[in-house]
Amino acid sequence: MSTTEPDALLGPADIRELAAALGVRPTKQRGQNFVIDANTVRRIVRTAEVRPDDVVVEVGPGLGSLTLALLEAADRVVAVEIDDVLAAALPTTVAARMPERADRFALVHSDAMLVRELPGPAPTALVANLPYNVAVPVLLTMLERFPSIERTLVMVQAEVADRLAAGPGNKVYGVPSVKANWYADVKRAGAIGRNVFWPAPNVDSGLVSLVRRTEPVTTRASRTEVFAVVDAAFAQRRKTLRAALVGWAGSASAAEAALVAAGISPQARGEALTVEEFAAIAENKPGGIGPGANRPREDSGPGADTDTDTNDNNTNTASGSGE
Repeated sequence: MSTTEPDALLGPADIRELAAALGVRPTKQRGQNFVIDANTVRRIVRTAEVRPDDVVVEVGPGLGSLTLALLEAADRVVAVEIDDVLAAALPTTVAARMPERADRFALVHSDAMLVRELPGPAPTALVANLPYNVAVPVLLTMLERFPSIERTLVMVQAEVADRLAAGPGNKVYGVPSVKANWYADVKRAGAIGRNVFWPAPNVDSGLVSLVRRTEPVTTRASRTEVFAVVDAAFAQRRKTLRAALVGWAGSASAAEAALVAAGISPQARGEALTVEEFAAIAENKPGGIGPGANRPREDSGPGADTDTDTNDNNTNTASGSGE
C-alpha cells in the first residue's frame, strides 16, 4: 500500500485546472459529474473496504479523483473510460501525481458495456462513481462478466440506490433489486451530498454495497430464464402474476399452472417475491426448461439480459464517465 502524500489527490482547483487544460466540459449525455472532494473519495475507499491485495476495477474514472484514492489503498486499479480525451489524460495524471504507483494502474479505453476482459489479474472489487444514465446496466454487466469480483461499492443516484437495495414488499422494489440480488447481498452504504461534485447534480447520490453471494441461487433455470420472468412480472406492476406472466407463459392458465407448481399464489404480485421464488417460477415454465440437476446461476452468454425495465430504472445503453 502506498504512503502517498495527501496532496496527491485532486481538489476542486485541481479538477477545474485539469478540465480547462483538456478542454473538458462535463456533459449530461454521458452523466459526467466530477468528484472534487478528496475526503469524499477517501470515504468511498474506506466504505468499500479496499484491501492492499485488491485488484479494483473502476468504471467512469473521469479526471481521476477516485482513481488516485483507490491507488493509495489497492494493489492494482484498472479503469474503464469511454471518453477519448479523459482516457488519454488519465495515465498522465496518475504518473504525475502518484509516480510510485503508476505501474499499478491500467486503462481500458472502451464502453464498459462492451468490455469482456480486463488486463492483468482478475478483479476482486468494483468501486465506481457510475454515470447516472447507465448505472444499473453497467453494474449488472460487470457482475455477470467478472465473477471474480467479490465486493462492489458504487455511487449512484439516490433513487437508484434505493431501488437496488430494496427488498420484497418495498414500494421501490423492482427489476434492479431482484437482478442485483441474483448476484449479491445488497445494502445502502451511505449518502453523498451534491456539493462534492462539479457540476453539482440536480439529484442526491447514494452509496450501494454489493457482496457477492457465497452460495449462489441454486436452480435448474438459467440466469436468462429467471431474468425473463422478472422482466415480465414487473412490466405491469399493478397486475397479479397470473396476468403479468401471460406473455411469458403463453396464456393465463399456463401462467397459473407455473405459479402453482412453484408454490406461488397466482394472485401475488412481483413486488412480493424473492429472487429464489422467481427462479422457482422459471423452473416451472410451461414446456419445461429441459432435464438436469439444480445448477447455480447458469448464464447464456456475457451481458445477456442485464438491462432493466424502464419502469424500474431510467437508463440507456451507452456508458460514459461518471466521476
